[in-house]
Amino acid sequence: MTISLPTHTPHVVLLSGNTHRPSKSRALAATLGQRLSERTEVRLTQLDLLDAGPHLGAAYFRTQLSPEALAVVETIERADALIVTTPVYKGSYPGLFKHLIDLLDIEALANVPVFIGATGGGQRHALVVEHQLRPLFGFFSALVNPTSLYVSDAEFSEGEPSHPQVLGRLATGIEQFAALIEARQAGKIHYATKGRDQVGLAAANA
Repeated sequence: MTISLPTHTPHVVLLSGNTHRPSKSRALAATLGQRLSERTEVRLTQLDLLDAGPHLGAAYFRTQLSPEALAVVETIERADALIVTTPVYKGSYPGLFKHLIDLLDIEALANVPVFIGATGGGQRHALVVEHQLRPLFGFFSALVNPTSLYVSDAEFSEGEPSHPQVLGRLATGIEQFAALIEARQAGKIHYATKGRDQVGLAAANA
């Protein structure tokens, strides 16, 4: 007799770096999460800086975090995968967003699939995704998705990304991201690590 064991539904946290609502970066994260859930079975939790509460910036150390902020940090650390989006101001992501990331445990995101994206007023900000967000999560040894997404204000319509090229890139990125999540769940990919330094990415035989 064959016994089927229950499978774990991946928990994907949608983290956006907005400090107000409604927000295009929050809307982008929601759209990515919805498209992902249409492609593969996942459990979604959406968070932003507002969920961490007004005292996040006052905490110099993790031990000084309010219960609300600590809950956000711990939810991010326990995620099976992350969709991370942020608004871009004057060529960079918000300092409070970086402060939140600085409070994560150094090992928490190793081997965690991360889809990165950003929103901004124009195309001058587009390089932030590749020049700042990708190295940031690469430092944590995360599995950063090959395709990232930047969406300018003009590429939104009725609160959602609408430009044909953006939607095409979004579809490509979600397909890659779903494959990463599924492969990680199946144990087909893993990082070999030594301390804080990544020393190799291995693929198990199918």
